[in-house]
This record gives sequence, structure tokens and C-alpha cells, in this order.
Amino acid sequence: MRTIILSLIIIAAASPVFCQDTVETLRTQIESAASDSDRVNAIANSNAFDPAGFYNLGNGLARLGHNEAAIAAYRKAITQRKGFYSRALNNLGVVLLRTGRWDEAQEALLSALRFENFRYAEASYNLGRVYAARGQNDLAAREWRRALAIDPQHDGAKQALANPGNEERIVVAASQSVKPVSTVNKASVAPKTLTIDQASYDLLQKARSAVERGKTTEAVEDFQRVLRRQNGYFPPANLELSYALLTLKRYDEAQTNLLQVSRRDGDRYPISYFHLARLYERNGDLKLAEAAFAQVAPTNAQFLLDLSRVREKLGDYKGSLEVMERYVKLMQDQGQRPEWSDERLADLRTKAAKQD
Repeated sequence: MRTIILSLIIIAAASPVFCQDTVETLRTQIESAASDSDRVNAIANSNAFDPAGFYNLGNGLARLGHNEAAIAAYRKAITQRKGFYSRALNNLGVVLLRTGRWDEAQEALLSALRFENFRYAEASYNLGRVYAARGQNDLAAREWRRALAIDPQHDGAKQALANPGNEERIVVAASQSVKPVSTVNKASVAPKTLTIDQASYDLLQKARSAVERGKTTEAVEDFQRVLRRQNGYFPPANLELSYALLTLKRYDEAQTNLLQVSRRDGDRYPISYFHLARLYERNGDLKLAEAAFAQVAPTNAQFLLDLSRVREKLGDYKGSLEVMERYVKLMQDQGQRPEWSDERLADLRTKAAKQD
């Protein structure tokens, strides 16, 4: 590991803007670190000022699978440029997506797009990947089409749009008398197609654009107007409204919308369970949080960590250990087993043994 970390310094130093003082600072921190994990953290937590150097360092750490250290390095670079570092924000979003931290990934990628006036094909492509991971395939396709409008040769966006698993569409009805989703005969439409009238569709797009621009209160009002036209339920609008309400800390209203989506379309939008679980945990309703996390945990490493944490809070150390072991296996299969996992497993095994 020491050789690998020292090679990262060489990677970072290869940048013409990475100053010698930064290299020496990093070298000193590595030499004084007590463990390999500490050495990685020493690089990411250095106080040296060199945003381009930390950006390159983040790239190197990400390639080696040191996700948390890469995240720290990217955040350091972004902070040192006072937030104005679209390439670092894009790469940060990619690593956050890799670790299952979808909301943080969305925030980073939207920031990158705002700085580039939404003309950053790679950030749009990656934001589409975030939406697809959350089950919001209509939004994902919207981003991939935007990526192709900027870069018609973007292979990733082309392939994503051609993937049969991404076929969910919102179709504008020819007639303004289209029934709301709550009363549509599902046999009459494609399994992943939602039908909406033109005025509601336009309001939905207006609300989404307001979210992108950071005008959250305006977005909430437009999402609510969509829902009033749809008898209170149109799953993309309910889900996206809940995110906006969470941003505004209007937790009870967000929970109401998340409950509607999870009860009626939880299989299509598993992310609704995740946010419900977070709200339940915030309110101290740990059994409800456990049940909600358990709905989606097998598909996402971050959810497994959340489920393990909640079970530990409940005193279910055996259950927490079982989930943590699944998390470690999943990460190991991906070649990304975190260095802290052995210590976490040992602690849970000790606690579980005392329950016998």
C-alpha cells in the first residue's frame, strides 16, 4: 500500500500546477502516519493549498478504489476553489454514485451543470445514471438526451437510451380529457408508460427546471399544481415534490408524498423507501425505519449500511452483523472492500456474542 500511495503523489505532482511544497507536505504526512488507512487520509486531509493537485489526487484514489479518500480529495479541491470546480464536482458525483450516496451525487452533478450553464455532457450523462439508479427513468432519459444534444458522439448516453431497462416514458395525451394516473386502466398502457395531459406535462417540466436552478419554493408550487390536476397522484411529481420539501425541511409534507409513492409504486421507485426510512429514523421511529430500509437494502450498498446502523440502534446486534456481512461481501465482489470494515465486523461480532 505504501508504494501505491507514494505513486499517487507522483501522479498528482505530474500536474504542472501541483507545487513542490504540496508534495513535501503530503510526503511528511505519509511518513508520520501509523497505518495504511491513515496514510490515505493524510493525503486527502492535507492543509496544503492546491485545488488542481487535489483534483488529480482524487482521480488517482478513485482509480484505486479508495472511494472515501477520493471523495475527501475532491471536496478539498472544490472547497479551495470556493465551489467553482465543475470537473471536480462531476467526478465527485461519480464516486458518490458508486458508493450509493445518490442524493449527494445529484447535488454535486447539478452544481457542476449550473456552473457550465447545463452544457456539460459528461455531468448530464452521470446525472442520468443517478436518476436511473433511483428508478426515475424519465428524468434519466431527459439528461441523456441533453448530453447528446451537447455531444452527439457521447457513447455512454447513446447506450443508456438504447437500454430496454430505461424505457419508462411520460406520454402526453392527444386529448386534454386524459384520466389521472390514479384511475387509468393500467392494461391500456405500456407497463412503464405514464400518460398525462399537456398542461400538466408543461408544469412538470417547469417544476423540474426550477429544481435545477435551485428555486425550490417555486418548484414545490408547480409540483403541487401538477398534482391538483391529477387528483393528488402522479408518481414522478409526488416523488420529486418530496425531495424539494425535504430540502425545505418540510418533513411532514414530504413524508405524506413518499408514503403515497411507496404504497402504490414502491417497486418502481424504491428510493421512496429510502427517504421514508431516513425520516422515520430522524423521528426516532426505528422499527419503521428498519422496515423501510429492508425493502431496498439488498440492491444498494449504502442501504445495507443504513439497515445495519438502525438494527444496531435497536439492539439487534445479530441482525446488524448479518447485514454488515452482506455489505462487505457485496463490496468485496466489486473489488471495493473498505479498510474500516474489519474493525466494524469485529465490533458487531463482539456485541452479537454477548446476546447469546
